[in-house]
Amino acid sequence: SVGYYVALNVIDDKEFDIPQVDTPPTLESILNEPEEEDEPFILEDTCLLNTENIDAHSCETSSLASSDSGDLETNATVHGSVLRRNLLKGISAQIVSAADKVDAGLPTAITVSNVIAVGTSHGLALVFDQNQALRLCLGTTATGAEYGAVSALSINHDCTRLLCGFAKGQITMWDLANGKLLRTITDAHPPGTAILHVKFTDHPALAVCNDSGGSVFELSFRRVMGMRTCESRCLFSGSKGEVCCVEPLHAGPELKDHPITHYSLLAMASLTKILLIGLKPSLKVWMTFPYGKTDPASVPLLAWQFVAVQKTINPVLAFCRGDTIHFLLVKKDESGTIHVIKQRQLQLNCDLISLSWINLRTLVLMDSTEKLRVVDRPSQEELETVDMAELQLVYNSSHFKSLATGGNVSQALALVGEKTCYQSVCSYAGQIMYLGTKSVHIMTLRNWRERVDHLLKQEKFMEALSLAWSFHEGTAKAVLGLFADPAKRKGVVADKMVEILLQYVDRSLKKCPEQGKIQAMEQHFQDMVPVTVDYCLLLQRTDLLFNQIYPRLVENSVARGVFLESLEPYILSERIGCLTAPVMRDLLSYFQENGMMDSVEGCLVHMDITNLDIQQVVQMCWDNQLYDAMIYVFNSGMNDYISPMEKLFQAIGPPLREGKPLTDEHVVMGNKLLVYISCCLAGRAYPLGDIPEDLVPQVKNQVFEFLIRLHSVEAAQEEEVYPYIRTLLHFDTREFLNVLALTFEDFKNDKQALEYQQRIVDILLKVMVDNSDFTPSQVGCLFTFLARQLAKPDNTLFVNRKLFDQVLEFLCSPDDDSRHTERQQVLLELLQVGGVVQFDEGRLLDLAEKTEFYQICEFIYEKKHLYDKIVDCYLKDPLRKEELFNYIHNILSMPGYSSEEKQLVWVKALQHIKDLVSINSAKTAELVAVHFADKVQPIITSLQVCRISLSPQTVLKLGPDLHELLVDLLCQFSPQQVIAFLKTSQDYRLEEAIQITEKHKLHEATAYLLEKKGDVQGAFEVLILFYVCGKFYEMTHHCLSNITTLTYSTLLKRKKYTPTHLHTLGYYSDPILKKEENFKFCMFFLSYC
Repeated sequence: SVGYYVALNVIDDKEFDIPQVDTPPTLESILNEPEEEDEPFILEDTCLLNTENIDAHSCETSSLASSDSGDLETNATVHGSVLRRNLLKGISAQIVSAADKVDAGLPTAITVSNVIAVGTSHGLALVFDQNQALRLCLGTTATGAEYGAVSALSINHDCTRLLCGFAKGQITMWDLANGKLLRTITDAHPPGTAILHVKFTDHPALAVCNDSGGSVFELSFRRVMGMRTCESRCLFSGSKGEVCCVEPLHAGPELKDHPITHYSLLAMASLTKILLIGLKPSLKVWMTFPYGKTDPASVPLLAWQFVAVQKTINPVLAFCRGDTIHFLLVKKDESGTIHVIKQRQLQLNCDLISLSWINLRTLVLMDSTEKLRVVDRPSQEELETVDMAELQLVYNSSHFKSLATGGNVSQALALVGEKTCYQSVCSYAGQIMYLGTKSVHIMTLRNWRERVDHLLKQEKFMEALSLAWSFHEGTAKAVLGLFADPAKRKGVVADKMVEILLQYVDRSLKKCPEQGKIQAMEQHFQDMVPVTVDYCLLLQRTDLLFNQIYPRLVENSVARGVFLESLEPYILSERIGCLTAPVMRDLLSYFQENGMMDSVEGCLVHMDITNLDIQQVVQMCWDNQLYDAMIYVFNSGMNDYISPMEKLFQAIGPPLREGKPLTDEHVVMGNKLLVYISCCLAGRAYPLGDIPEDLVPQVKNQVFEFLIRLHSVEAAQEEEVYPYIRTLLHFDTREFLNVLALTFEDFKNDKQALEYQQRIVDILLKVMVDNSDFTPSQVGCLFTFLARQLAKPDNTLFVNRKLFDQVLEFLCSPDDDSRHTERQQVLLELLQVGGVVQFDEGRLLDLAEKTEFYQICEFIYEKKHLYDKIVDCYLKDPLRKEELFNYIHNILSMPGYSSEEKQLVWVKALQHIKDLVSINSAKTAELVAVHFADKVQPIITSLQVCRISLSPQTVLKLGPDLHELLVDLLCQFSPQQVIAFLKTSQDYRLEEAIQITEKHKLHEATAYLLEKKGDVQGAFEVLILFYVCGKFYEMTHHCLSNITTLTYSTLLKRKKYTPTHLHTLGYYSDPILKKEENFKFCMFFLSYC
């Protein structure tokens, strides 16, 4: 069968109060004990079994022969405790007893099949059965004195033979059925070398051994004429590079017919490379793989495992030396050729001394600090780390140094041997045994339920739930004991999670902080409640949440409050959409009692409210200004889309009719009303979602019919017609019209909708035109809205053109000077959206000029390409005069205008140059310099004549701008006249004039102005830095270019200046420098000389 059995105990001595044994049993007493069968533990091959039929409890067995020490501190948090660590107490006690009582010596090697064999330093091999009872003691201490310590062990595939290798080179074969010595092999390899490895292959008469000389030999066992013989063949000579690890490929019974087993593959690790050879049908090397650069002290490691790759099972060889594990997939093609394919490697940050597969996805590694690392191969994630230092692992260093035969080994092999533990670690059927100096430990994977329970035992409920959810979703690593079928797996795990959730709640209530410490109690439940809600929702078990967990929490008022508050974010994110009636009532009453009305509204609009008292909830919402919730309750609870509007109109209508200012609350209500109407007409639910498709046409019709009602339901006698549309227009004309515009976008082929559209437009005109209650801006909004609708290509609206003329007269009324800017802006907007086609342009221009609507004039001139006339518009408009400069510049410089159009603007600007000066002299100067360069002299002359011919009073009125413009123009075009002009004219501002001369780098003029200002020192510095520097520039250049090296070295020697000092003083070796820097250094140099 696949499974082999060895007794294993998972009981904690302290937990069951088991007394300690004062005197351990002797070896003799153990041998004389009757053979009573204890309950065995199962060594199952978990690697290749179909896990679908494995129930979690089928792997859970225990015996008093061992204790679970699995509750060790590890760094595993996400994956829980993956490994179960057990001490084989029976074997461990007998190893210690054998050493003390019969001088067996310390343990040196271990191997396992359906029995466990332990070799000792005095040459004995102790064989234990499934119940850890000692069945055989092979060899004697006398033989041990001759052969040395047992250095290697191996059991064949059917567990009938045991090979023992010794430190002095001998090999013995034993019959495990009766303990009879079958062979003593003394000539299989060169004398004077220790046996490092001896391994059976799957072929019953074939084994291999590896000695401390680094050689590997094949051992063929035969029985001829009743005589047992052994023939040895050298597979690899240590003279070509020592091999220190060998690993035959073993296939379980279920894979005995795998085609690759016929080759008897053997992996060998030397100090420089990996070799893969086939022993059958003839010796052949299939692959060599060099390590590359590695630490010479690191240990080569090998481990085989059959894995399923793309639904085909093939062996994978894992090997490493140091911190990198390589994986080689080995497969046979149809021709019989072996192919070795390199897989993704695994990089670690530690030096490994042991490498074992525990299942086909999981590796268990030991590093040089004796820490076990459980690694998931596909994800390369480290799942757990366990410290094994207390084991006191047995190392094989003495055999690698061949101390028993005089230590005749290479230094390289001896160095590797410092950390070798090949014979102390053996894996079999998904379990790994570790040999310590006084004990044997076995590591197995915990099944999924055990891993969860292990966390529950430590009261780590959140971690347990997280781990369980990973099992549920199939994302957990190193999984054991779960169904392969997803539905069955989820069902089993979900049941366990329900159990955990209820335990978590009960424990939280039981371990609640003391009453009175409200803050501590709240935090206590805030840590627990969201976790339970999350997992109930993930499991889609709201029934568990509301029918089992909530009733438990209600008993504690703090827990109840925390639970109800914690529901809010889940409701808002629509993860919870329906509550049971008791929870819903409790939620609303709790929020009301605690003044959390915003939370009430937020929750209501996301929930199914069919199980509520609608009238009661509506009244609560209205009383607390929860308008969104009120609308939602009417819509969702009663399919009533009109009542919310009626209630809101009743609130905002009276103050608007009476002309009273609206309160903030009224503004909020009005805005919500507009948004609600927009949503209804667009088929969207308010405040979120969509109206059911079958209700959309009905809702639209109801809302339109409501809006165009002639009178309200409870209309007073003095109520004006169309109260609802009138109210919305008074509240926010522009936004109401925007709502209608968006609605009209959908009115393409709907005949009834188009009728509503025309009807509403007629009502709007009737309400607003000839009504003094509305401002020009509001009326303009209406006609802008109409102009946009009429301008559409598929327009079906009819509006009397005379109404547009009436609006034009209204907006351009010369008798009403109020709101001039507003009127112009409204008319401009109306024209821009296409309303211009509704007017006679001549009349429009005439009215605009009379009303001084210069932007309207500009709009018309722009349309007619009369750009020169637009210059007059800017000059006349006091608010936009400054923009004229940019306008002229753009027309004259940008493409898109004809030369004739540009010429007309150029002439117009030249004609108004004096006006431009009076607006901004600096910008005028820039404009002249760019576009009127060939007219500068006439312009200057014109301005000077203007200045001279005018009376003092007129010149004074012109201000300094004219004079500063002349300064700017003279600086650009006649710099030699600047100083003379500055001396004769006194009407410029000094600061502005200084800025102009500095801008044009006229330093003498700048110095003159500074001196005039009283800043003599500043004037002097300007002349020194620029005038004098300019005079001496050539001399400085000449000096620096001829004396650079001499001066530099001389200064360093005679003055003890550092290069930094010289650079600070202005010395640079580059001759192309700023004048100031050269000048400074030149002056320094001249003073030095």
